[in-house]
Amino acid sequence: MSLAPVQSTPSVKNQVSAIEWQTRVDLAACYRLVAMHGWDDLIFTHISAKVPGTEDFLINPFGLMFHEITASSLVKVDQAGNKLMDSPYEINPAGYTIHSAVHAVRHDVVCVLHTHTAAGVAVSAQKQGVLPISQQSLFVLSSLGYHPYEGVALNPEEKVRLQADLGDNSFLMLHNHGLLTCGATIADTFLMMFTFQRACEIQVLAQNGGAELIAIPAPILAGARAMIAGVTRSAQGMGGALAWPALLRKLDQLDPGYTL
Repeated sequence: MSLAPVQSTPSVKNQVSAIEWQTRVDLAACYRLVAMHGWDDLIFTHISAKVPGTEDFLINPFGLMFHEITASSLVKVDQAGNKLMDSPYEINPAGYTIHSAVHAVRHDVVCVLHTHTAAGVAVSAQKQGVLPISQQSLFVLSSLGYHPYEGVALNPEEKVRLQADLGDNSFLMLHNHGLLTCGATIADTFLMMFTFQRACEIQVLAQNGGAELIAIPAPILAGARAMIAGVTRSAQGMGGALAWPALLRKLDQLDPGYTL
């Protein structure tokens, strides 16, 4: 199947509510920012966002690069994976499995972001997982679950196990697979992935140095967990609302087409 050029995707701005359109714009921006940071994996991996006031969610059209995605090209599906608006695009079946699993049970979650970066997969292949060796790792370790690898995520029976392993955490490491974050806003979810990715990059670099690593003491780790739990309950959330406008200003300068 050949896909039409993304520029030919008609605008759906007048077919959706203002709040859904804003969600579409923010989600398309998130895709472009993931590409800008080099976290994309060709057309693979996925980011979803719940349509406000519904159990439906938006996800990427399978076959488009992340830097091509626009607000209008995002595909709206229900919890069963049925398309709810006309679209020339299909969705990634593995993406549907992972994202529908999270959205079905985590009603506090608006956005789910999954990556296959080299550093993320490298750490996910380590038995010890994320090590407490950086300030970034403290944020991750404060709310981190692990999910064993079960092959490409096409088995619907995996959903219940993924849900259990995620629990009420914000970060999930998929062993031998990659990273996942979920949050109450698209901005927070992106910022959490930035932190998760950076913690993995630092860990791989530190291990490559060959020197003995300094672990952050357990009392500091425990104190950080309590502090971060308080931050996540605050009005500022994970801080995404502070970073997001700056990220969008950069995106508007370098790659403004996401709003179409």
